[in-house]
Amino acid sequence: MTIPAPRILNLLLFIACTSLMVFAFFLEHIKGLEPCPLCMSQRIVVIAIAILALIAAIHNPSSVGVKVYGALLIVLAAMGAALSSRQLWLQSLPADEIPACGPGLSYIVENMEYFPMQEVLTMMLSGTGDCAEVQWVFLGLSIPGWTLVVFTGMGLMGLYQLLRKTDQRT
Repeated sequence: MTIPAPRILNLLLFIACTSLMVFAFFLEHIKGLEPCPLCMSQRIVVIAIAILALIAAIHNPSSVGVKVYGALLIVLAAMGAALSSRQLWLQSLPADEIPACGPGLSYIVENMEYFPMQEVLTMMLSGTGDCAEVQWVFLGLSIPGWTLVVFTGMGLMGLYQLLRKTDQRT
């Protein structure tokens, strides 16, 4: 079995990220699950990976470029994994140790003039009590559990691209 060329892998990664975002919007708009600040941060990372994968697929670089894109993918996937891990940690806390809930992210965005950007970024990266709520579970894993699995897979794909020996362009 041969592993597909980097262009095909990046295109598949772009399709996977797009599918993840479609599913996230399905959960939000059809199922009515309100995303917390950490969920929104993870979405931003998925979108960044999708953009990176699309650029890499269009660019179709030589072996050095494949390694650069692989390294960037590892960095983004690690950021996403850290955010997912933070949310899983918040979900595992006892009820009396959960941080206080803040205003909803949509409220903050609508009233940006009252919230300093540093406070918004801190909330998005560290989470609030809202992030500790488990809203959806599939096969025993919550949403951040699944995103941790996905980010780990993406990081492994980036590692494979980084360590790939041959120049397989199509």
